[in-house]
Amino acid sequence: MCCASCISGAVCIWKGTTMAGYIRKHPLEIPPPSEKDWLKDEEEDFFLQDPERERDALPQPVRMATKLVMLVFDDAMEIIERRERLREAEKLKVKPTECFATAEFQVTGAATCLAVSGKYIFVGLSVGLAAFKVSDYTEVCAWDAVRTEICAIHALDLGNEVHILFAVDEMGLVYLFCFHKESFLLIKILNEVEDISKRNTCVEVVLSPQGDYAGVLLQDSTKAWLEIYRLPKDSWLKEMEESPGTALGLTDGERRSSHASAKSLELHKDDSAQMGSPVAANKVDLKLSLPVLLLTVKPPKPVTGSSFKTPLDALKKVDDDSVLGLGYNHLIKDSQWKQQEAIFRRMYREYLEVEDESESREEMPRHATFHFLLPSQILQVQPGMKVQPDVPAGISVHWHGSHNLCFYLLNHSLKDKVDSDPNPDVVWPCAAPIVCSAVSSCSRYLALACEDAAITIWDKQLGYPLSVTTIPEGRLIRSIHFLRSSAVASDETTCPGTDPGCPIVQLLVLCTDSALYLVKAPRAEKSSVMLLANRPEDPNLAVSVVVPVLAFPSAVLVFSWDGKVSLMNTDTSQIVYSFIIPPSHSVASPWQPVFTVDSVNWCLLLRGDKQQQTDALASCSTIFLFDFNSYPLKEAFPQEPDLLLKSSQTLTWFERCNIFLRDRQQSLLGLREQLPEFWSRLQTQAAAMDEERQKKKGHKKP
Repeated sequence: MCCASCISGAVCIWKGTTMAGYIRKHPLEIPPPSEKDWLKDEEEDFFLQDPERERDALPQPVRMATKLVMLVFDDAMEIIERRERLREAEKLKVKPTECFATAEFQVTGAATCLAVSGKYIFVGLSVGLAAFKVSDYTEVCAWDAVRTEICAIHALDLGNEVHILFAVDEMGLVYLFCFHKESFLLIKILNEVEDISKRNTCVEVVLSPQGDYAGVLLQDSTKAWLEIYRLPKDSWLKEMEESPGTALGLTDGERRSSHASAKSLELHKDDSAQMGSPVAANKVDLKLSLPVLLLTVKPPKPVTGSSFKTPLDALKKVDDDSVLGLGYNHLIKDSQWKQQEAIFRRMYREYLEVEDESESREEMPRHATFHFLLPSQILQVQPGMKVQPDVPAGISVHWHGSHNLCFYLLNHSLKDKVDSDPNPDVVWPCAAPIVCSAVSSCSRYLALACEDAAITIWDKQLGYPLSVTTIPEGRLIRSIHFLRSSAVASDETTCPGTDPGCPIVQLLVLCTDSALYLVKAPRAEKSSVMLLANRPEDPNLAVSVVVPVLAFPSAVLVFSWDGKVSLMNTDTSQIVYSFIIPPSHSVASPWQPVFTVDSVNWCLLLRGDKQQQTDALASCSTIFLFDFNSYPLKEAFPQEPDLLLKSSQTLTWFERCNIFLRDRQQSLLGLREQLPEFWSRLQTQAAAMDEERQKKKGHKKP
């Protein structure tokens, strides 16, 4: 231990030892703390901050790579957790009963569409058509045409083993066939033209329920229009009975390999045995009556400025007794229209979106939705016209982006000249553009859905709206479908088209995000909206198609993007049955499945393809059949006896008043006969007032 002198740097002798020491010039002092070393207020709780800040000290490339890797891990964990939640939710759900296919049959070629009519199944192929028996699924006839892929089929049984078919190929040509005695007869190609540059394509074909009329929606490069044909089905039945044989076609399952086009098949029926077929076809030269073009409907023109100077001029231009039209007969000038638009844009400039001039131009609508309607209070025919209760009296048409639902009568005489642009007989304006519409199977109820998610259900027989409701959450409506209620499905009830009608009208609504809603409209009560299925979290579970099964009340077929085909009970919003095809096959194009529902034989026909096809099987398709009678569907969809139709004595006062007002309206139909006379008097008075006004001007001039 050193002494005090050692500390001062002097030489000390300790126990005989000499030791040299360092002498400090200045005394030892503690340096004052600097301000840069102080802890800031926000750093005092640094241990509570995000630990990810430690990585900020790393170099920039390493820091960016670390953040990207962690982002990938976070996204992966979110996907894993979402799948785990879906898996747990599936475990909690009641598993639907699996229904396996009851039968299957092979089709030579790729099946593109299916249709069932009577005892036959018609299959559209990549090279024509084929017909199969429903009883044993054997091929009975084929119509082959090279480079003619059938994309859509509409078939109808006319009776006496006569079927009418409309087939549309990939080029948009519409083929009208008659199928009789297991043989095809090509009657006519409706939109065939000699100049291919002037060809128009078919967008949609609709057949009336009894086959009296057919509607064809056509379009070319610049415009679109709708053609309504009257089908001479009575003449066809008579001509078929008088025919000693069948028309062009091959029977007994023998397929004809022909290189002739569809047009040559129609023009050269007598030479069918010389067209390279292994077995000669029947050579009966049978010509059936051609359909008659009854009506041509064009999309509405944009409303422009008026050329009328006075209201009297506009009144004299109106030839009929229409009160509400498309808005063409008005007194707003072009200058006033532009002035009002300028004022509107100046006032609401900040709320209007900036659009290019090309986008702001209004384009002519190219698509329309139309339905055939039976006689009702909405469609009042002219006096003296005979109306049959089961024959359509008119059509309803609404074009894409249009606010107006137009009605056209079909009681035109064949001797009258077809008007290329007729005025609608009735116009219903809506507050928003109409998105879709639907007509019930009994043709009594009409539903309209608009862009603002408003849905209106009309009772056409009584002539007043049954329900007006709105889909919540501002969802966009994709399609609407009428369901068959328990009362209509009951065998003890009367015809659904008669009074007092269905106690509850059900409407299925499919939104663009795959959400499903059920709208119930009870008579004389407020309608309700129920959510059946919300938007799926997994995109593969998105709904591609929904189809009501009219054989059972509240039953809906649901097709998903993952290839699942399910049967939902809308009363419980549960999937009760799942239709399963063999593991070796998968549903063909689940986003646009090839299927049809046979409402007569109560079965579902669905196309399935092999998952691993060889070259030999690549040109074949398998059609699976699910017979509803083989499954306990009646137990899952029981008919409710308490929903039977009420008698007139047990109706509420509201319902009885509606029926009384309807009967009162029918008793006053004689006023409609006097309406043209009143209208002519009004026009005569307007002309007299105009003449008097001209005379007054003449007196003032001198």
